[in-house]
Amino acid sequence: MIIVPVKDGENIERALKKFKRKFEKTGVVKELRARQQFDKPSVKKRLKMEHAIYVQKLRQEEE
Repeated sequence: MIIVPVKDGENIERALKKFKRKFEKTGVVKELRARQQFDKPSVKKRLKMEHAIYVQKLRQEEE
């Protein structure tokens, strides 16, 4: 259960943003989407490698 303490006079929209951030960090939505369909282990491995290559290229461009 996610609890977001709201201070007196705090904007409700700011509290909602805090809630959304905490909810996203739990990974519930990501896991739900992953469970909707089965991905073969080889496909997962290939996607993971592609992502690693992409991130590595981004980091090289920054330097």
